[in-house]
Amino acid sequence: MAEQFFAHESCYIDEGCAIGAGTRIWHFSHIMGGCAIGEQCNIGQNVVISPGVVLGNGVKVQNNVSVYTGVVCEDDVFLGPSCVFTNVVNPRAFISRKVEFRETRIKRGASVGANATIVCGHTVGRYAMVGAGCVVTKDVPDYGLVCGVPGRLAGYVCRCGVGISFEEGRAVCPACGERYEQDEKTLCVKGLAEAWE
Repeated sequence: MAEQFFAHESCYIDEGCAIGAGTRIWHFSHIMGGCAIGEQCNIGQNVVISPGVVLGNGVKVQNNVSVYTGVVCEDDVFLGPSCVFTNVVNPRAFISRKVEFRETRIKRGASVGANATIVCGHTVGRYAMVGAGCVVTKDVPDYGLVCGVPGRLAGYVCRCGVGISFEEGRAVCPACGERYEQDEKTLCVKGLAEAWE
């Protein structure tokens, strides 16, 4: 039976990986045993996917990204070129801390910009956007736009990625027309077209 995914001849795929149909793996990438990659993903050049990593369906990993053990990316996540993940908060070359790995979760539809760093143990919310070069040191809310070093909440974005502004707890995307509500106490944002999960 033919493989249901594409793997460039220069990439390495260890035994024990689960790779979904329609996924493409490009030049010089290394897919390590024990990871799970969903369907219709695109793994760019010079990417490492470590053991235990989970990538959902439709995830795009751009060039030069190392996705370390402890990272979970839900469906439709975008990881920009050379973005960085960590999995230990106090690494030392001479002390093994593999039992201290912290989970990092990138929720459905979120985007991580080029050269951004996600410090381990945090969650990037659904459809959030992490700006290029940002350093994420705390959780990012759903639809949140974070920029800077350290990352700070700079506003909110629509599911389509365009910035939205709230007036009296409501916003309409100027690009696609999707409507949002924001709880004034918790600042939680939800799209009116979506059901609560």
